[in-house]
Amino acid sequence: MMLFAVPAVEAAAVYLLPGMLGARDLPFPRLSAYSFWAYAFGGTAFLCTLLFDVAPDGGWFMYPPLSGSAFSPGPGADFWLLGIGFIEISAIAGAVELLVGILRMRAPGMRLMHMPVFAWAMLVTACMIVIAFPSIIAATLLLELERAFGWPFFVPSQGGDPLLWQHLFWLFGHPEVYIIFLLAAGIVSMIVPTVARTPLEGYRAVVASIIGVGVLSLTLWAHHMFSAGVSRIALILVSAASLAVALPAAVQFFAWITTLWRGRIRWSVPAWFVASFIATFLLGGLTGVMLAVVPFDWQAHDTYFVVAHLHYVLIGGMVFPLFAGLYYWAPLAAGRPLSERLGHWACATLFAGITVTFLPMHLTGLLGMPRRVHTYLPGLGWDALNLLSTVGAFVFALGVGLVLLDLALHFRPRPGAANRTADGGNPWQAGTLEWLPGGNYGVRSIPRIGERYPLWDRPGLPGEVERGEHLLNDAPTGRRESLVTSAVAARPQYLQILAGPSPWPLLAGLGTAAFFFLLTVKWTWVAGAAGAFTIVALWRWLWPLEPAVPAGPVDVGGVRLPVGASGSASVAWWGTVVLVVTAVMVLASLLFAYFHLRHVAAVWPPSGVRLPDGVASLVSALACVASAALLIAAGRAIARDARRAFGAAWIGAWLAAAGAHAALLVANAPAREEAAASAYGASVWMLAVYQASFGALQTVLFVFVLARAVGGRLASERRNAFDCARLLCFYTLLQHVIIVTVTAGLPRW
Repeated sequence: MMLFAVPAVEAAAVYLLPGMLGARDLPFPRLSAYSFWAYAFGGTAFLCTLLFDVAPDGGWFMYPPLSGSAFSPGPGADFWLLGIGFIEISAIAGAVELLVGILRMRAPGMRLMHMPVFAWAMLVTACMIVIAFPSIIAATLLLELERAFGWPFFVPSQGGDPLLWQHLFWLFGHPEVYIIFLLAAGIVSMIVPTVARTPLEGYRAVVASIIGVGVLSLTLWAHHMFSAGVSRIALILVSAASLAVALPAAVQFFAWITTLWRGRIRWSVPAWFVASFIATFLLGGLTGVMLAVVPFDWQAHDTYFVVAHLHYVLIGGMVFPLFAGLYYWAPLAAGRPLSERLGHWACATLFAGITVTFLPMHLTGLLGMPRRVHTYLPGLGWDALNLLSTVGAFVFALGVGLVLLDLALHFRPRPGAANRTADGGNPWQAGTLEWLPGGNYGVRSIPRIGERYPLWDRPGLPGEVERGEHLLNDAPTGRRESLVTSAVAARPQYLQILAGPSPWPLLAGLGTAAFFFLLTVKWTWVAGAAGAFTIVALWRWLWPLEPAVPAGPVDVGGVRLPVGASGSASVAWWGTVVLVVTAVMVLASLLFAYFHLRHVAAVWPPSGVRLPDGVASLVSALACVASAALLIAAGRAIARDARRAFGAAWIGAWLAAAGAHAALLVANAPAREEAAASAYGASVWMLAVYQASFGALQTVLFVFVLARAVGGRLASERRNAFDCARLLCFYTLLQHVIIVTVTAGLPRW
């Protein structure tokens, strides 16, 4: 789920979307590199725990109290908590890249309803990652604080609640299953029209259904808690939503089937993988509808019926479409298709393997075989079916081996081989833009697009693009460039200078992984050094990214556009907005934890516990208001290039914010004394420390912008660093006021 499925989703999107959208690249190439290296280093370190007997032992759900220090001593659970939280950073970084890239880097004229369905699927997926994944960051933070400092968020005798973990975990875990399905939907919706040689039926309905799946998936987290003792109203609502999510999924199925029915199918390897996906995922979806019925779920919840359902969904919904996409898009990178013969054998073997492995598990589950039990007594009627599943698992592994063999024999990337095949670079005769001729740097020129299948509607387009007859047919600034367009209508707005290769994303990813890893083994000071190194690497990475640009607009092929943009027009500002939304969702998850514990407590706050100091809390809130006013003044000063006024306002805003954070810690000193004694004290002090960490980030931002101003890299026409930092500072101040209101204001009110 975390080390294969989500990285595979984002990897496919980062590789394919620039071509599909008619762009040279996504807006933040170094952020994509950082996302990969963070995942690679962190995931490798996490898997290496298997080799040193420190692997997590609390199950992949890590439910408390089993994952608490009493039942799971040692660092195993800590590796899980910090490792998963760290990998989430990689996933969210990739989501920022995808969201901004899809909305702002499309070819001119490619309106939202002209985008390929794969782009829509990745847009909704990125939104789901930003909204759902922060909850697991909050959950892992709370459980790690409990394990490290004894703050009892999940200890009932001290006001905690183990169900809080389940709520936060499944707020992330259940949408993740639909993230996998949306990747499948995007890939299949690209392949089906090509193999059927006809446009996708019901394009708008498919897009609406993808959005519907994304929205409904965020309401289903308690689907996994039917037997946990939640209220009857919650059971009814979540059961209804679990049934309803089948409707938008069915719309997509019928669109694919109708397209295949109306077309003339070419039964290539991608087509067979798509057919296998439809069959297996359909069965997994139907058993999911069965498990949405509460009385049936009560009977089947902890049995192998659920194991069968889960793997039909994951393998049918992830592996088959991913292999279909691998065979379909391999010519883009390898320069030639993979083997038809090996592909057919692999597909047949994989389909047989999943059927023989998991179909019998439905029966063993209905016969009462429990999951999460490593062995069982003979003579219970499960022996033959389990043996059959074991045989099927080896068959499935053989199918995977055939795919790997095919890759080893045929998938040999060579410089200049991309898009160069025997039939001109489009062996399937597909109609979307990723099949335009181009090398490592993308298309020769960027065309205007007003169709969903431009290569079908304009057969001469590849030659026109290759001859440079469209926009950006040269490099007017002499740098790496692409066009930035408006979010809805895709009107050209400005020329974006893209970042080039750099070692700093790699070093930043290594430093981030080292920070979390060393923190897990309690090498605190060394971890602090790794964190400082990461900040230095990020600083060096970001420092040169806003160079001086040519005065005035430049010609990009009959159209004159400015180079770069500032404020809300810049892609950097949009990326910062996505980061702010992520921070909002982390805060929402932490506040959910606070109010959940307040709800289950008999008395809140406990008798005899002092509230946060009212005067200090009020002072901290007023200091936030003063800092915000000074930030506004700094913006006005930079707009008129008044450097002295800017410096005074910026430093004043920094000092006011620092005073606000210090006052908040002073105000919550009573909670610090109670943090290990009650869930109330732990919750209040946790929120104060969380806000203090944002204060530390705010200090880094203030120093970074001030350094750019002193170094002559900040002016009215070069202010992206200031705009983005100020937006993050505004959010930090707003978060501060919200935390003060919740912890000091509401109890008194």
